[in-house]
Amino acid sequence: MFDRITFDPNIMGGRACIRGMRIPVSVIVRAIAHGATFEEILEGYPDLAREDIQQAIEYAAWLTEKQVHVP
Repeated sequence: MFDRITFDPNIMGGRACIRGMRIPVSVIVRAIAHGATFEEILEGYPDLAREDIQQAIEYAAWLTEKQVHVP
């Protein structure tokens, strides 16, 4: 489902990252939330592909669909 999102305890403490790189999904999503374009993100992170950014957004959207249990 999310083949570009990886979790490795040895990389960024196991946070969701892009393809095993030290680029957390949260950094990409936060940049988009603050108005960055795909082109600006790609300029700042040349190892990324457009598909990485798209999947980061899709992953964040998927997380919001998870049921939250309020105590």
